[in-house]
Amino acid sequence: MVIESIPKVVGFIYGLLAFIALVGLWYSGRFTRRRALPFLVISALLGFLVFAPVFPYQLQMVALRDTVGLGSPIPMALGALLVFIALAFAFGRVICGQVCPAGAVQELMYRVPVAKRGSAERQTPVVIRAGVFVVFAVAALGLSADLLGLIGLPAFFHLAVGSVSFFVFLGIVLLSAVVYRPFCRYVCPYGALLAPAASKALFRLRRTDACIGCRKCERACPTGEADPAAGLGECYLCGRCTDVCPVEGALVYGRAR
Repeated sequence: MVIESIPKVVGFIYGLLAFIALVGLWYSGRFTRRRALPFLVISALLGFLVFAPVFPYQLQMVALRDTVGLGSPIPMALGALLVFIALAFAFGRVICGQVCPAGAVQELMYRVPVAKRGSAERQTPVVIRAGVFVVFAVAALGLSADLLGLIGLPAFFHLAVGSVSFFVFLGIVLLSAVVYRPFCRYVCPYGALLAPAASKALFRLRRTDACIGCRKCERACPTGEADPAAGLGECYLCGRCTDVCPVEGALVYGRAR
């Protein structure tokens, strides 16, 4: 379904504009999961139409030095990837939350009203993804192997239903209806770079003195990052915590203390 005549830079431009709009919603206190829905839908559609901004696969193509797959010179693509890492350091993982098509399709699937499984544990997914990142780096840089291609990330968005790998990633997407973002949390190599940056974000969600300690945000958070002791590296800014908070101003997005 991907329309090759559309330049992939369109996806990166959309990513930047969507990022600015979403940060504006968060900073103004107007972000809600309902308002995030159009961004999720547009991001997912761009994945199928342009296959951009699919950040983990763009990172894969940079590592493989594949300019054809990137649709742009390597320095330009690498620069764009570094810019969004810098933006994560400034504003958190907005790019993962609603902009990246791979994350968007999983977020949309998790909204399907079925019983959810898995815990909101933080450390185990981080350790697994770090190990996967090492394998990804060795495979791409040392063996020129396209691991994300093997698990079907490009095949899924190209609707290559004749490929076995298409059904591998389709299975991951279907699994995300009951397990929160399995690809993002356990596999994504770009997420392994964004998480450390986001854990030091200059702007982030934080509790204020208005918090009454009801812990509704902690129960709603699918990654465990609503815990006061969390570093927020795995916070996707999905908005579940702010949506369930019963006290206005108890959870705010702003400059970190």
